[in-house]
Order: sequence, then C-alpha cells, then structure tokens
Amino acid sequence: MGVPTAVAPVSPNLETPRPATKRRRWYDGAAAHVVLIALLVVALYPIAYMFGTSLKSPQEILNNLNIWPEEFTPGNYAEGWSGIPGITFGRFFLNSTVVAVGVVIGNVVSCALAAFAFARLRFPLRGVWFALMIGTLLLPHHVLIVPQYVLFNSLEWINTPLPLIVPKFLATDAFFVFLMVQFMRGIPRTLDEAAEIDGCGPYRRFFHVVLPLTKPALVTTAVFSFIQTWNDFFSQLVFLNDLESYTVPIGLRLFLDSSGQNAVAPMFAMSVLSLVPVFLFFLFFQRLIVDGINTSGIKG
Repeated sequence: MGVPTAVAPVSPNLETPRPATKRRRWYDGAAAHVVLIALLVVALYPIAYMFGTSLKSPQEILNNLNIWPEEFTPGNYAEGWSGIPGITFGRFFLNSTVVAVGVVIGNVVSCALAAFAFARLRFPLRGVWFALMIGTLLLPHHVLIVPQYVLFNSLEWINTPLPLIVPKFLATDAFFVFLMVQFMRGIPRTLDEAAEIDGCGPYRRFFHVVLPLTKPALVTTAVFSFIQTWNDFFSQLVFLNDLESYTVPIGLRLFLDSSGQNAVAPMFAMSVLSLVPVFLFFLFFQRLIVDGINTSGIKG
C-alpha cells in the first residue's frame, strides 16, 4: 500500500482579491483617464479655436466666441495665401523651408561630430571643453544678437539665410551636442575596440559603427531643430529685413501691419497652414523621438 499523502493547507494569502479592491483599482484607472482626457482637451483647445476662427468672417470673429463658426468662410485661405501685393504667402513658406532644412542638416552633422569627439575620443582638457560647452546654455540668446549682427553685417550676410544657417554647421547648439553625447555614451565600447582591431580609424568608427546606432538621437535633433527654426521669430526678424526674404512667422505679422483688423481671419488661416509641416514632421518621426529621449536620459 502506498503511504497516504498529506494535503497542505491552503494559505489565506492566496485568496482572490476582494471586490472592494477591484472597485478601487477600477476607480483609480477611470480617474487617471479622466485627468488625461481633460489635459488633452486643454492642450487641443487652442488649435481647435484657431482652426474654427480661420473659417469665420471678420465680423463673426468679434461677435462669436464659439469654436465653430455659424457661417463658414473658406475664402480666408485663398485671401491669406495671396499675401500682400506682389508677394504670395508661398514665398514665405519657401523661405522658411530653406532655412529650416539648412538648420536641420547643420545641427545633425556638426552636433554628431562634436558629440562623437566628447563621448568616444580622448584628447587633452576634454572635460574642461565639455564643461565650457554646457556653460554656453546659460547665455541668453539676446546677449549674442548684437555681436552676431555686427559680424554678419561685416560679411554682408544680412537679408540672406546665411546668418541663420551657417552657425549651425559649427555645433553652436550645446543642447543637441549634450543629447547626442549622452546617447553615444550608452553604446558599448567593445564595438570601438573591435573596429580598431579591424583597422578602423576614428572617422570609420564614427560613420560605420557609432552613427548607425545613433539614429534615434539624430532624428530627435532633426525634429527639434526643425520645430525651433520654423517657429523662430526674433532671430529671423533681426537678420531678414527684405520683404522677399521674410519667413512664415514674420509673414504672419504682416497681416496686422498692412490691413489691420480686417486681415485677422486670413492670418488665422495661414497660421493653420503653418502648423501642417511641423505636425507632419513630428508625426513621421514620433517613435524615434521617444526612443531617442528615453535612451539619452537613462544611459550615460
């Protein structure tokens, strides 16, 4: 006969969760969703109001504070695109595109090279130079405008995109350099050692080993550079004085200067169109942006 097996008593800790606990968890989840939806509504309300206002007549903008117009006026887009006499708003879009693309290329190339030097190479006073580079973040942009204007004026670059594009090829944005440095520090150094064994120098290690693994940080730099440049008003107003060289932010200001209150509706219409490139650029690279920010923050 077999020896009878004793049955272990059931521990009271293995009981199913109480209904009150389930309800509390459900309440917590519902409250979190309500808060997130409320924040989403607050964030999207200005965009919805701007879009609705772009379809209102000038008289309705003053009298109707609701989001959606009582009578749609799609002609505001055609009137706004016609711009001012002799120059359409498409010219401003073209100028902003040239400046934004140039800034994106300059920041991605120069900041990647500078970050590789700080993160993967050894040279004298590397820590000091890195600290000085980070210290430039403390300098207000307005402090540098006057000496920059004097320099660019002596080079005869005023009223051209060069003052806005050329400095970006010198890794002048310390934030993006720091972002890439943090990302590159998380790449295993064994890859560099293996590349050195195969006879790769610093340039080949950068282009064939480090750069392909830095794609999320590169995309993050590109998107933030594009958004920052596309929405920039102060620098472009200082360096661009010719009407034909104006960009979208300065072009939007012309609606108030030229026609006064009657041009508010076309200004809202062009404001809606000015958001489209930024929205598409961000939407296309959204996943890589999140990966780049998260990885740069936890590695180092």
